[in-house]
Amino acid sequence: MGGSSPRLALFAAAAIALAGCGQTARSQLSGTATDSPGASSPGASAEASPRASEEPLALEDRYERVIAGVLPSIVQITTTNGLGSGVVYDSSGHIVTNAHVVGRATRFEVTLATGGAPRAAKLVEAFALGDLAVIKVDDSTGLKPAVFGDSGKLRVGQIVLAMGNPLGLSGSVTDGIVSALGRTVSEPTEGESPGATITGAVQTSAAINPGNSGGALVNLSGEVIGIPTLTAVNPELGGGQAPGIGFAIPSNTATDITRQIIKDGKVTNTHRAALGVTVQTVIGSGGQPSGVGVVRVTPGGSADRAGIRSGDVIVSINGTPTPTSQALSEILATLNPGDQAKVEVLRPDGSTSTIAVPLSELPGG
Repeated sequence: MGGSSPRLALFAAAAIALAGCGQTARSQLSGTATDSPGASSPGASAEASPRASEEPLALEDRYERVIAGVLPSIVQITTTNGLGSGVVYDSSGHIVTNAHVVGRATRFEVTLATGGAPRAAKLVEAFALGDLAVIKVDDSTGLKPAVFGDSGKLRVGQIVLAMGNPLGLSGSVTDGIVSALGRTVSEPTEGESPGATITGAVQTSAAINPGNSGGALVNLSGEVIGIPTLTAVNPELGGGQAPGIGFAIPSNTATDITRQIIKDGKVTNTHRAALGVTVQTVIGSGGQPSGVGVVRVTPGGSADRAGIRSGDVIVSINGTPTPTSQALSEILATLNPGDQAKVEVLRPDGSTSTIAVPLSELPGG
């Protein structure tokens, strides 16, 4: 799965692609190994000082301990269409992953990073709006739950490791840093992708490749602080992956949704704002998107009570233009249920009106 998508406001020349399910076929990789030169200034002693040699070894040891501690909690999820990754959530056999990894499937094979025969698993529930899903293995013997950290405490510059099964290479690890926080990114709507809008996404330079989706972004304390989901692609380079720009769903969002699914069998509180309308992008006379047409208004919903009607075209919210339905979703994703939004609409008679709409909660189904 995966592919290119429309440009995002976040990146002038970048689009977003799903980290996706990888191909089930084996990858043939080749490369060269190089030494990491330890540069020294002229006249410096050829023998490194004890402190200089100990610091890299200490960091390397920390990497090794984190990987050894977390990797047993990362699984490979295989469907009829490909494969992705997942993170063991509890000892009962629940595994959190991406909704686009499970797609339309309800039965899966799960393989542990530590090896062994694949285990049968079934879908508990998928939350397409946030691109998260929970599956459960029939045999939970020996599963090691991951430790989930508080993504609200993340800082730009922290070292992180991405763990998963890129291109079917089980138990792979890449490293990088937290590049940015609080991104709002939208997925392409294609293949198994639900076209979700992800809020508060963690941007990372750790390499994320097809098959990494649903795996773990881990800090050096051995805590899962994100679920790798998306990569940026550059349309100017033929839709190729933009190196060092990946996105993960924050762990606080993932654990909240997972707890709801395990407890209630569905998401009961999305924490997402909604207008209470069904919309589609309107194309103007010049062939470009010109607004979001209201196809249907939910009876008794926020928009209905505020006076928005079918046939209206939403052109902005709180002064921010909404040329497409994706733009509308991204703006609403930054707001909260109960907030009051100023919605500018173009009426069928050509008049415009700005309406104050108290936002409701987006349903989880």
